[in-house]
Amino acid sequence: MRTIGIIFRRELAAYFTTPVAYVFIVIFLLLAGSVTFYVGGFFERGQADLEPFFDFHPWLYLFLIPALSMRLWAEERRSGSVELLLTLPITVPEAVIGKFLAAWVFTGIALALTVPFWITVNYLGSPDNGVILASYLGSFLMAGAFLAIGGAVSALTRSQVIAFVVTAAICFLFIATGSPIVQGPLRAWLPAAITDGVSSLSVLDHFSSVIRGQVELRDLVFFGGLMALFLFANIELVELKKAD
Repeated sequence: MRTIGIIFRRELAAYFTTPVAYVFIVIFLLLAGSVTFYVGGFFERGQADLEPFFDFHPWLYLFLIPALSMRLWAEERRSGSVELLLTLPITVPEAVIGKFLAAWVFTGIALALTVPFWITVNYLGSPDNGVILASYLGSFLMAGAFLAIGGAVSALTRSQVIAFVVTAAICFLFIATGSPIVQGPLRAWLPAAITDGVSSLSVLDHFSSVIRGQVELRDLVFFGGLMALFLFANIELVELKKAD
């Protein structure tokens, strides 16, 4: 845990030594505000809640999280610093988890900076703050799942552009598996048990359940399982590159 903590602090501090972190935060806040108050029709709805804000999070993360995660390992491989990192007295799981936690906490910082939206809603009315808190938790977990996917993909390539595109594509598949676009063709050819199984992998369905205030164990297990699966894949991929 001490080694993971050292890597975590090093990686988190590295975000704020470059303009990338500030650009990411500013873009996230601007996009979140725009889709909430303009696209989502916040004032026109006449309801004191943050549903328009959270409804767009999967789509914001679809582009912003791959942009954040693409550098996790691709940049290390391109610059050759991954070889130096892995010669240090640390294990691959420690390096992977430390990097992931730093990116996840950084995303959490960006998400926390939207709390003024929450304050605004409370000023305008009497929202269900329990639902809003659950929605923040769901958004944070979804970001973690996308980051784990991005970390695994980043370990496959030296190109950040390729890492970005592939991560965005995989995340989109996890968003769209429960949509009629995917389910329609599948139900025409496959048994209901299989199509229902594919639908259960939809990030959008699980997140929608959480932002309605229905925080169920299956949703927590889903996001936790995605993170565990892709962190394991990340570790194995880095191990393979280390063996090379």
